[in-house]
Amino acid sequence: MEKEILIKIMELILVPFLVVALIMPFIKKIAIHVDALDKPDERKVHKVPIPRLGGLGVYIGFLVGYMLFGEATPIMNSILIGSFLIIITGVIDDIKPLKPLTKFIGQLGAALVVVLYGGLIIKDISAFGIYLNFGIFAYPLTIFFILGCINCMNLIDGLDGLSSGISAIFFLAIGIVAACRFQTDLSFTLTFIMLGCCIGFLLHNFHPASIFIGDSGSMFLGFIISVITMLGYKNVMMSSLIIPLLILSVPIFDTLFAIVRRKLKGESISKPDKSHIHHQFLKRGFSHVGTVLTLYLITFLFATASVIYVLVNAVLGYIIYGILLFALIIFALKTDILLPNRKKKDK
Repeated sequence: MEKEILIKIMELILVPFLVVALIMPFIKKIAIHVDALDKPDERKVHKVPIPRLGGLGVYIGFLVGYMLFGEATPIMNSILIGSFLIIITGVIDDIKPLKPLTKFIGQLGAALVVVLYGGLIIKDISAFGIYLNFGIFAYPLTIFFILGCINCMNLIDGLDGLSSGISAIFFLAIGIVAACRFQTDLSFTLTFIMLGCCIGFLLHNFHPASIFIGDSGSMFLGFIISVITMLGYKNVMMSSLIIPLLILSVPIFDTLFAIVRRKLKGESISKPDKSHIHHQFLKRGFSHVGTVLTLYLITFLFATASVIYVLVNAVLGYIIYGILLFALIIFALKTDILLPNRKKKDK
């Protein structure tokens, strides 16, 4: 049985990996042809225009993986419809930037399809000895959860290979838990398909990137992450919904910090700036690659804590979580990620 699972995992990873890796040169040409280029400005790190339809290639890899290894079910149909809405919204935005409200409508449509048609709902939650049943609030909270995941991955996408690498670590950790528990269900299949897609894309996206994942890709990654998290919790793959989310502490904290920072400045929470967590490392002399690898390491440590919590020892998982979260809080207090230009004012 273990050998069969290992062979299945290799197939699920290898096929979408090859599809994404091989199709990306054609996606680059399409992006250039339709002028879907990320052009440098004072807020961005890159210096030359870069194609940004990488998410389309990742999506194609996902579809090929599903067609070969997936099964048609109402839940899967809702995921396909929802992901299509996300990709269409993102591709249009990559070609000609949409207004925040228009993007939000596309994201909301995808979330509603999964919740109302697919029936994926977070009815309750348990974490660290606390249990909550959401009752009538389950529907809006689930929609909020999906939208939160989408926008977390969208906001963290600021350096070459960052969003796709963090996502790959997430999928790897969830996949390890699923494989060790012999749960070869839909979440297992989607997790390893997406791992293959992310690795294939990183061949073209790691610094210096020849193509960006774009809003189409970062929103798609966030959408699939939310779906896999809910599927895993529904099938008791993870002992708590909070555990997989802790793997995403970097993008989640970065999003929370961005919301607080912009509110304190009296700005719209959708207004872009250069105070994200990756900018903080760059300001302190880290190289582009050094910053990305450091954020990979932090994500990997949270992923390791999650695997330990679920498969080895819950108490040890608590301890590692506590240390890592404390370090993130100290980092926030020592930088201007919450209060931009604080040091200048102090002087």
